[in-house]
Amino acid sequence: MISKEGMRIRGEVFYPMAAIFLGAIALGVLAPEAFYKAESAIVEFAFVKFGWLFQLSSVMFLGICIYLGLSKYGDIKFGGKDAKPTLTDWQWFSISLCGGIATGILFWGIAEPITHFMSPPDFLGLKPGTEGAAMFSMTTTFIHWTFIPYAMYAIAGLGIAYCAYNMKLPYAVSSTLYPLFGRRATGLTGAVVDNICLLAIAGGVAAVLGVGAMQAGSGLNSLTGIKTGKTVWAAVLAITVSIYIISSYSGIMRGIRILSDYNAKIFLFMMLFFFAVGPTSFILNLGVQGFGHFINHFFERTMYLSPIDGSPWPRWWPVYYWAIWLAYAPLIGMFLARLSYGRTIRQFLLFNLVLPSVFGLVWFSIFGGSAIYSQIHGGKIWESIQGSGLEVSVFAFLKNAPLGVLWSWVFIAVLILSIVTLCDSMTTTVASLSMSGSHMEGKEPPARMKIFWGVVMASMAIINLLSSSGKISGIDATKQIATVAGFPILFFMCLMAFGTVRAIVKGMGETVEDQEELRGALEEEGAEEAI
Repeated sequence: MISKEGMRIRGEVFYPMAAIFLGAIALGVLAPEAFYKAESAIVEFAFVKFGWLFQLSSVMFLGICIYLGLSKYGDIKFGGKDAKPTLTDWQWFSISLCGGIATGILFWGIAEPITHFMSPPDFLGLKPGTEGAAMFSMTTTFIHWTFIPYAMYAIAGLGIAYCAYNMKLPYAVSSTLYPLFGRRATGLTGAVVDNICLLAIAGGVAAVLGVGAMQAGSGLNSLTGIKTGKTVWAAVLAITVSIYIISSYSGIMRGIRILSDYNAKIFLFMMLFFFAVGPTSFILNLGVQGFGHFINHFFERTMYLSPIDGSPWPRWWPVYYWAIWLAYAPLIGMFLARLSYGRTIRQFLLFNLVLPSVFGLVWFSIFGGSAIYSQIHGGKIWESIQGSGLEVSVFAFLKNAPLGVLWSWVFIAVLILSIVTLCDSMTTTVASLSMSGSHMEGKEPPARMKIFWGVVMASMAIINLLSSSGKISGIDATKQIATVAGFPILFFMCLMAFGTVRAIVKGMGETVEDQEELRGALEEEGAEEAI
């Protein structure tokens, strides 16, 4: 089938993945406990056998980005020396920020600092609620939400952008393997890689959608008394997908640009407001001291796996985070690559690694610091979490804040807006993988393809939440599906990182002769349509 945009369905990618996800949704409906047990088995295997690789690779990705940004290779421009950017600096930053982990910082901005502050892992021997626990809390939160996740996104975006714009390879994740495997990276191998990436991102988005639905449900319960639960979660997801469908028709360069612009400005206003009306001196003191601990304990915390004591903490915190960032990375990379034309590698890393990480440091210093201060002075945020789950944390915090009711409504609106932005960007990218001919000329996949994947991801999210019951919390269910999604991408991302470094260091595609050779190799594999 050929769309009016001149693209056709990639049958080798779309049909297998559609069948897998529809089958998973059916299993979740018919046998939710079996669905969760299957996830649990995969997560246990991934942590026991490859936890070390999750931790080690996370630091390696950051190291590669630092090297490329500070070296002579930072001057390389995507698209060649005459390429011109298509977005302003602010538009670029806001889309990069909101298209990645914006929904995450809304949920975990209060929940994670308070959890680590009031329930530090036993292996540290820290007393809950003490200064030592606060330092552990800030250090751990900074590690999870700043440089490492953005380095994963950046290394993927760098590779895809360089291969697409400088090497003239197809706009596909699999193109990043060409520097390592040559023409073997195209054809069937490329289709397999794109299938794995699509599987991962759909699972990752489902996890984030699930977390967002739970948090919105808790907010509505706090404000209106409506009992939260699976019915409310499903309703929130239905509303979110409806808004996304409207947004998807306007296209990525209009819909996402507008949504991200408003979203980023609201984020900045929220930070300024709570910094100004909150315990400002405490926030500054805790943030500065926490940043010092973050620097001093960076490698110790990022490498911890508890091989002797067998603590479950690494599985449910850092490995979970690395898994969900990895699940996102290849297709977030595709998304970021679309925005990078006419920019240098150094500019790319500044806007997609450094600035978002600094934003994360400030965000978690303000909201984490305010939450810890509130808890110390009788705010009872932790008590609310213990009674109603992590998803209630931000609303428990806002109860004691100036204009708390108003901000609670604003928070729900921003949460839905962030989810819509994420869904729009990711389903556009997933749809691009499902269609041929979606490349750098500005073509977008058909709206019906984006809508199909948006509905599938939302369905996966609600099915995953429905599988949670009894001792299985909704948050645990979302952590499970995120880890399952990221596990297969771990190995591909390691190959992608080495392929990216090889291509950039060797200057592949920088000469006319290189580009002709690459084009000839692809044509031999029958890839003319993808170029």
